[in-house]
Amino acid sequence: MRTYTAHEIARYFLAKADAGVGDLISNLKLQKLCYYAQGVGTATRGQPLFEEPIEAWLHGPVVPQLYHTYSSYGREAIPAPVNFDIENYELADRLIMDDVYDYYGQYSAWRLRQMTHDEPPWKNVYDEGCSNLITIDALKEYFSTQIDDDYRRKYGEQV
Repeated sequence: MRTYTAHEIARYFLAKADAGVGDLISNLKLQKLCYYAQGVGTATRGQPLFEEPIEAWLHGPVVPQLYHTYSSYGREAIPAPVNFDIENYELADRLIMDDVYDYYGQYSAWRLRQMTHDEPPWKNVYDEGCSNLITIDALKEYFSTQIDDDYRRKYGEQV
C-alpha cells in the first residue's frame, strides 16, 4: 500500500477540478479536501494517505506544507498541475479520492470550513492562537464511524 505526499494528494484534486464549468479550488478548499481524503483514506485503508501533519487552525484543518505552497493564490483558484499522471496513483486510492471529491467537492470552501468545525478531529484540539496537531488516531476514530463495511469491501476489491 503506497503512502503519498500531501502535495501528490493536492495535485490529484487540482487535476480533477474543471474550471470550464466553474469548478475551482482555492487554498482553503484544497486544505479541506486533503483533510477529508486523509480521514476517509485512513479509516478505509487502515493507514494514512500521506505523512505530513494536519493542524487545527482558525479556519479548520490545514496541512501547513500545502498552505505555504499555495498561499500566494490567496482566495483565487489554484491552476491545474502540468504533467499530471493519474497512473502514479493506485486504483483503490483513486477510488477514495474520487469519492471524497465527488461528495465534498460540491461544497464551497466556507461550507467545508464550517463542516470541519463541527467534527471532533478539529473541534477537540482547536485552541485559538495554537496550531495543535490533528492526530491520525483522531481521524481514524472519527472517520471510521462515517464509513460502512460496504465501502471498505469496495475499497478492498480494488487493492
